[in-house]
Amino acid sequence: MSFFIEPVTRDSVVVQIGKALDFRNAADFKAAVQEQVRSGVRNFILDFTDTGILDSTGLGSIFSLYRQVSPMSGQVVFASVSRPVQVVVQLTRTYKVFRQFPSVDAAREGIR
Repeated sequence: MSFFIEPVTRDSVVVQIGKALDFRNAADFKAAVQEQVRSGVRNFILDFTDTGILDSTGLGSIFSLYRQVSPMSGQVVFASVSRPVQVVVQLTRTYKVFRQFPSVDAAREGIR
């Protein structure tokens, strides 16, 4: 399963997470975003519009990305967080680390 990645600016992209980010596809996610980091992307907007599943492995892959781009003044932000993902974000207190935006457009404005 591949993730749809849409460039926003030279150093920012939107990553559509799709139905799930879990143990089955976390490695694919990591590979996809690694490629972006290598090509100069520092800011990632994660679009959770259609996401029904986010498990600890998926969350770990997001934190891994965050640790990688933070020293480069990069950001990882969440957009259009679905109810199931919001539950995980609340339980894990992930909202303390990642800014959340109501929509992808709001996130684009927010990371400029």
